[in-house]
Amino acid sequence: MEDNKRKLYIDWYLIIGIILMTSFGLLMVYSASFVQGYQTYNEATFFFDRHLLWIFIGMSAFIFFMFFPYRHFKRFIPLILLFCFTALILVMIPGINHTVNGATRWIAIGGFTIQPSEFVKLGMIIYVAYIYSRKQAYIHNFKSGLFPPLIIVGIIFLLIMTQPDLGTGTAIVLVAGFIAYFSGARYWHLLSLSVFAGAGLYYYANSEEYRMNRITGFWNAFELEQTEGFQLVQSYIAIAHGGITGAGFGQSVQKLFYLPEAHTDFILAIVSEELGLLGILFVLGCMGFIICRGFIIGARCKDTFGSLLAFGIVTQLSIQIIFNGGAVSGFLPITGIPFPFLSYGGSSLLITLASLGILANISRKTERDRQAHRSDQKEAHAPDESKIPLSRHV
Repeated sequence: MEDNKRKLYIDWYLIIGIILMTSFGLLMVYSASFVQGYQTYNEATFFFDRHLLWIFIGMSAFIFFMFFPYRHFKRFIPLILLFCFTALILVMIPGINHTVNGATRWIAIGGFTIQPSEFVKLGMIIYVAYIYSRKQAYIHNFKSGLFPPLIIVGIIFLLIMTQPDLGTGTAIVLVAGFIAYFSGARYWHLLSLSVFAGAGLYYYANSEEYRMNRITGFWNAFELEQTEGFQLVQSYIAIAHGGITGAGFGQSVQKLFYLPEAHTDFILAIVSEELGLLGILFVLGCMGFIICRGFIIGARCKDTFGSLLAFGIVTQLSIQIIFNGGAVSGFLPITGIPFPFLSYGGSSLLITLASLGILANISRKTERDRQAHRSDQKEAHAPDESKIPLSRHV
């Protein structure tokens, strides 16, 4: 029993997937950004160096959370909520906030910028998973079970919309809804809330013409090629150029200042151009492996909080992949959601690795419990030598 407790259980399947995507993401950030780095900062490796630094910081966070017992988060729920609200309020303060392309989503600290909404994503997953794990006995009750945590989520959504950041706000609401679904909430309760939320989003988008144009621009990108459709048309060109096998690593033409945000939100288009369909399949295969592993971890976990936390983390990753991939390919509106591991951006990479560190900790705890249970069963079924006849011992 004691030997089982001392064993170091590590989910190598999860770690191998993370290493593959982190390494591949670093290479693609360099390829997609070295021209802009040289042109803007006279340093071809400017973005590569910073991304590498964030990988080290993110890996440190991954290792920390892999060994930090996830159940301790329960003690810090009030602090987590306080941090989420404070961080989003700080973004509103002039002199502290940082604006890029008309969006005020960042806080400037030294030579770096931090995007608080990325941290809020993880904070909301922990909060919602914790609350619904405590409400299992009455989760079917809309008024006292399902609805109260969603009030906090709604307030967070409204704060994020002041930046504005419809993509991140929508992702947080969707993840909260999926955690509620995994916790056992009634389907018709969730359906009613979905209709209400959809109507609210439509009203918000339709309240300003530029918002609706941006959301609907992907429907007729070529007609709006010089305005809202410009970025998507350039993405189409990159994808078409890549074909099946790609133009070759580093050989992208669209990153030469044709495709905006080539190393951030639209880096998947550069992957397609340089490595073709095979490169996209590699990325989706690795991410699919990580997500499937996460769902397995959540399904095996016997602790409700740990299970909901795992499901929330992999749902968040899945939504980011769908939103980003859908925007790059023209199936969804452009929302500014980064692709996990690939897109340049320290806050996103840090939170992705920290979240997966929590997932690895859930896996460790589940495996240790399973091994301990097996050990107890073996001891329970082992014969008592003191009761074996002497002739048997001889």
